[in-house]
Amino acid sequence: MPFKKTILKIHSWLGLASGLVVFILGITGCIYAFIDELKPVFYQDRMFVEVPAGAQRLPMHVIRQKAQEAIGEEYPLQLAEIPLGANRSVSFRTLKVRPDGLSYATWMEYFYRVYVNPYNGKILKIENSKWEFFNTIVNLHISLLLGPNIGARIVNWSVILFVVLLISGIILWWPSNKAAAKQRLRFKWKTTTKWKRKNYDLHNILGFYAMLILLIIAITGLVISYPWVSNSIQWIANGGKTIAAPAPVFSDTTNVNAFSLDRILQDATRQAPAGTTFFISIPKDAKSPVHVFARSDNKPLYKATRMQYDQHAAAMLTKTTFAGMNNGERINAMNYDIHVGAVLGLPGKILAFLASLIAASLPVTGFYIWWGRRNKKQTSSKVNSIQQQKRA
Repeated sequence: MPFKKTILKIHSWLGLASGLVVFILGITGCIYAFIDELKPVFYQDRMFVEVPAGAQRLPMHVIRQKAQEAIGEEYPLQLAEIPLGANRSVSFRTLKVRPDGLSYATWMEYFYRVYVNPYNGKILKIENSKWEFFNTIVNLHISLLLGPNIGARIVNWSVILFVVLLISGIILWWPSNKAAAKQRLRFKWKTTTKWKRKNYDLHNILGFYAMLILLIIAITGLVISYPWVSNSIQWIANGGKTIAAPAPVFSDTTNVNAFSLDRILQDATRQAPAGTTFFISIPKDAKSPVHVFARSDNKPLYKATRMQYDQHAAAMLTKTTFAGMNNGERINAMNYDIHVGAVLGLPGKILAFLASLIAASLPVTGFYIWWGRRNKKQTSSKVNSIQQQKRA
């Protein structure tokens, strides 16, 4: 019992230290899991277009030019998002960060998305993505809107504490006998059951059932945040071997042909026939390769095809598929989909949503338990003090 009392103290104080951050991560995580499903519902006016009868899409270089003119030359476009669906718009992103920014507002200098009708070149929306709702949710989840220099560190350490809380929680939950186990596996509430008991059961029982999923979500979050965690997991997956990353590739600057988004898109759709949306980088200088990420909208991201092209010749330099990765690279590629539950499709996202909701509830129910015990101790101390005064 002294061991469990020590674990309880550690659990309580770590919970108080990280509770608010865990609550925020849980609430934002619920939304984060379904961003891909929610955006088309709320942003139909910018993501979808009416398909004219017999009309053909404009060339991509024309669409890009119209987007650049709309946003202004002071905001150079950096990424094209090109869905192949006939009723989908094309969008371009431009952003700039300030490494010395101490909050999200100062770190993210600007971030815009320009949505364009691919049939007539009409600008559907110039979105200030810096403060767009879903992007704000993502950055609240990643850095509490305090930027990577401060907020991301707070989040990362809170996640580490949360992992310790999950482990210590299962130690505290572990029953001493079968009778106690039954009480901790299901709710046995009666009409006379007090809220204090209900709150205790909500914390212990829901925490137990969500523990494994939350542990996976927390660890995959740390993989995203810490390269050493990612490298360690890849090292283990590769059987204790460190496999060097492939050498970087560059475009041939002796080639005088201009960058052609159309030619690269044409070849990329041939190389990745299962792709339904293509993300194509717009090079910032003459030697940078063009990065292409071809995903299927109804499949997890890890199944996407990643390619690099010479920007002048529109020739493919590298192509990476999930099947061609080593074990460590596969684990790393699947990490994000595991984190948001997408690795199991819609059921996985629902599990991630419910687990995140439980995670948000744990600091609340845990604080109520701590507060009740604290008040109980204070009340007992006062009663003992009064009794001693009466005896005196």
